[in-house]
Formats: sequence, C-alpha cells, structure tokens
Amino acid sequence: MKEPYRIVIAEDHRILREGLHALLSSNPAFKIAGEAENGMDAVRSAEKLLPDLILIDLSMPKMDGLAAIAEIKSRCPNTKILVLTVHKAEEYVFESLKAGADGYLLKDANAAELKMAIENVLAGRLYLSPGISEKVVAGYLEGKRAGYRNEAPLKESTAWDTLTHRERQVLKLIAEGHKNKEIARYLCISIKTVEKHRSNFMKKLDIHNSSEITSLAMKKGLVSD
Repeated sequence: MKEPYRIVIAEDHRILREGLHALLSSNPAFKIAGEAENGMDAVRSAEKLLPDLILIDLSMPKMDGLAAIAEIKSRCPNTKILVLTVHKAEEYVFESLKAGADGYLLKDANAAELKMAIENVLAGRLYLSPGISEKVVAGYLEGKRAGYRNEAPLKESTAWDTLTHRERQVLKLIAEGHKNKEIARYLCISIKTVEKHRSNFMKKLDIHNSSEITSLAMKKGLVSD
C-alpha cells in the first residue's frame, strides 16, 4: 500500500487550521505531518519535516506567506506549495507564482475542490482556483513562455515591487506592533539592520510614520484590519 502524502498546514487562525486538519485527515491518501501558525514556523516545519506539500495562507504573522513560500522553495525545492487564501487580486496570484507556489486556491472552495487542488499540485500540475480571472491565467502562461522569472514583469512595476523580501518582513512586523529589538530577534539580524531596512522601505514607498506603515500593510493584506 502506498504511503500517504505528508502535508503541513500553515494557517494562523486556529479554528481554520483544526478544520483543515480534520478534513484532510479523513482522507487515507493524506497525513498531516505538522502545523504552523505563522510564516516563520512554516519555513521551520518545511525544513524539519520535508513534507510532500504545504498548504499555506498568505496573511500570517511574523513572516507573510509570500516570503515564506520563497524561503521554503529555496530550502526544500521538492516540497509542493498550495496557497489557500481569500485574496483574489491579480497581484497576489502573480506574486505567489513568482515566489514558487505550485497552486492557488481561494478559501471559498468546497472540500471536493480542495482535494482536487491538492491532487493536481502533488501530481506536478499547476492549479488555479476557478475564481481566478482568465487574465491572470493568460498572464501566467505568457510569462512561462517568456521565461517567467527572468523576463519582463507580467504587470507594471510599482514602488512596492522594489522592496526586498526582508524589507517586506520588517514592514509587516512593524505594522503588527513589534519593536525593533523583537524584530531583530525574530529575523536573527541586528537592530541596526532592522533600522536600515525600515529606512530603505520608507524611502522607496514615500511613507513617513508608523500609521502609514500600518495602513499600507493592511491595504496589501499583510495584516488584518
């Protein structure tokens, strides 16, 4: 008998995490290898457990899903990643795929669609939720033909696009209310480096205070309002 696929669930809402655990555990083809309630724990779980697939939300504390996807793919390239999110906007789909996601599923999906998405991703096929616009699908395919990661971007570049993953992490943590010392500890960097990242992204985005940082983070879906 074939061993079940090992899955890690990365979702910051406990009730959703428990629901997904119960739902997927009822299928003998799947085994829940671990859970994570923030992006950093998702990366650690991937590296420690080497699951077949990670089911990941985009809006999570400490490290957002996009940054976590990129980290996981760099450390565990054989692990498949299926995004499960409420975000329908094109930019989230594009950024997720560029970061290395293998599929993108909206949270209004039913159990049958979740199962189908997981099976497709595990089989090496891209899965995009039917709720994603045809424009996104066409743009993704066009980018793939052009050499997705190395050619011109699929959408017009903005100041946000110039931020590094680390700058986005620092911005998110500041918006969540963490102090520089805490951020430095979370990211294993110095306080001066945190301050430098803060200065860099504020200059790039032309923002000037913490309230503007928080407002932008909510607009981008990095933190809840």
